[in-house]
This record gives sequence, C-alpha cells and structure tokens, in this order.
Amino acid sequence: MENGATPARTAPAAVIVAIDGPSGTGKSSTSKAVAARLGLSYLDTGAQYRAMTWWMISNGIDVTDAVAVATAAGKPVLVSGTDPAGPTITVDGTDASAPIRTQDVTAKVSAVSAVSEVRSVVTELQRSIAAAAANGIVVEGRDIGTTVLPDADVKIFLTASPEARAARRSGELTGKEATDVAATKDALIKRDTADSSRKTSPLAKADDAIEVDTTELTLQQVVERVVALVEEKRAAK
Repeated sequence: MENGATPARTAPAAVIVAIDGPSGTGKSSTSKAVAARLGLSYLDTGAQYRAMTWWMISNGIDVTDAVAVATAAGKPVLVSGTDPAGPTITVDGTDASAPIRTQDVTAKVSAVSAVSEVRSVVTELQRSIAAAAANGIVVEGRDIGTTVLPDADVKIFLTASPEARAARRSGELTGKEATDVAATKDALIKRDTADSSRKTSPLAKADDAIEVDTTELTLQQVVERVVALVEEKRAAK
C-alpha cells in the first residue's frame, strides 16, 4: 500500500434473514426497518399470497374449490418490489397494495395458500427473488425458515398476544373494517389454526429460529434486537 493510501472498505457480507410468525406480530414493520438499516432488500411473502387470493376472487375462482384454485395458480403474474422504503406488489401489472389488505382477502387467503400448487408457484418465486438479492435480503412470512429458505443465515420467529396482534392488524385494514378489533382478533385466531394445521408448509417455528415476543416491546426494541443478531452473523461470515 502506498504511503497515505486509505485501505479499501470491505463490503458487508451478504446475509439472508428469515422472519416468520403469525399476523400482527410486527413482521412487516420489523422486517422493513431491519432491511433499511442494514442495506438489504425486503420481501413480504404474505403479500404474494394475498395477491394470489385477490386475483382468484377478482376472477371468479371459488377459493373453497382446491382443484379450481390449483388449476388457476400459474395464471397470475406477481411482481414484488424489494425496496424496504417502498415495497410494491402488482398482479398482471396492476397495483394490488391496497386491495390485498381487505377483510375479504384476509378471510380467504388461508384457503388459497393451503393449496400445494399455489405454494409451489409462490415458493419458487420467493427463492428466485432471494437468490437475486446481491447484498442480502430480509424475507418475512410463515414458512421462510422452515421451507422456503431453510439455510437462511438468521431465523427469527415473532410472537405476540392475540389482543396486541388484533389491535395492530386492525390498524392496517381499510374502511369500516379497521374499527372492529374483536372481529379482527377472531379472524386472526381462525387463520392461525388454518395456517398451523395445513398439510403443506404449515406455520411453524424453525428449530434453529430465535423467538421474540413483541407484545410488550416497542418496534424500535424489536428492530434493535434483530439488527444485533444479523450484525453478529455478518461479522462471523
């Protein structure tokens, strides 16, 4: 090295972070904040299943008919933007960010996501997005650490009380749906049961995942804990 030369900075090691857990535990807020802090891409896999469900509803597919859902699974074109500052989701070129958050979609997404053909299509898409993230990525969902990316560098499983989760999720819904916390709580519990008991890629905590109960924690506290875990892993790579 020449005198006075500044040593080149080594880029942080690419890292894949899987954040799983049921709805309303703070997955999205935590994942986006962690990705932004660490310069990583971000993927909301739940939005992809919601987008698939919205497409099924919009195209008159009976979501209770698994055969019909399976037959249609390969038709919609889902595109997920991975910028944590402004994640996007389009279906066949149409912005689906708002309509996928309605109670109607919430009530039907478990039935659609339980169909193995749907999970196969979406899982392949998720893996391709993660593989293309040169600097690393934070991927949030329900089966990321167990099925989609079992070799993820860091696995986090977020939990929270049903009451806390209902209050958070109610605030994400649109229109009159946002005011009925009790109905939201019932819907969350029902979805938990469906997602945890489905045969294909059920909602479950990976054996090597770190569980974080967010009920009494602020978003900042959760983010700081996850960031610390990721930075520790980066330093060891």
